[in-house]
Parts: sequence; C-alpha cells; structure tokens
Amino acid sequence: MTSVLVIGYDPQGIPGIDAQALRTELDKDLARFAEQGIDAAMTTVVFGGAVESTLVTSLTERHWDVVVVGAGIRKAEQLLPLFEQIVNLIRRHAPGAAIAFNAGVGDSLEAAQRRL
Repeated sequence: MTSVLVIGYDPQGIPGIDAQALRTELDKDLARFAEQGIDAAMTTVVFGGAVESTLVTSLTERHWDVVVVGAGIRKAEQLLPLFEQIVNLIRRHAPGAAIAFNAGVGDSLEAAQRRL
C-alpha cells in the first residue's frame, strides 16, 4: 500500500486560529487519502519545540513513498529555518521518499499524487 506522511504546523501553536476547526479540516484531508486507498499519517510540529525528535520518529517509523510539507510551514517567512530543517530531516531519514508541498489545508492528497 502506498504511504504518505504529511508534516504540518500544529494548530495549537498558531495564534488567533480556531485550532479545533483547523484540526477538523486536517482530519478531513487525511480521510481523503484513505478514500483513495493510500495509507496516510500526519505529524505536527511547533517552531522551537521538539521538532527534530518528533520528525525523526515519524520519518523512521516506516517506509514513506511521499512526504508532504504543509503550506503553513513553507509560506511563513519567519518559519524559513524550520522549513529548511524539515527538508533536511526528510532527506536524511526518509531518503527514498519523494517530497511534495501542498498549497493549503485540503489539497495534501493532490500534492502527494503529483509525486506518486
């Protein structure tokens, strides 16, 4: 079965956002993978948190065909160091995985499919 890991910014760490509503949308995004017969998981991180240990655990727990990095990490200029760290961790700990980037919540499946 094809496997995809989605890495996103933890909704709890975004000021002024309804974290529960965003989490619901992220869960819907993951459910779309299952509808297509793709095994998907999500890992969330917060800038300044235990990013490396969290990601290394997720990246090495199994083989991933694609790792999708979410737009919430990629588009925010202040998160550029986090984005760089994530890309390098993917290269190091999931070297066989393709890397994809979504445009926002709701299109992670399409991002992954571009690399499958």
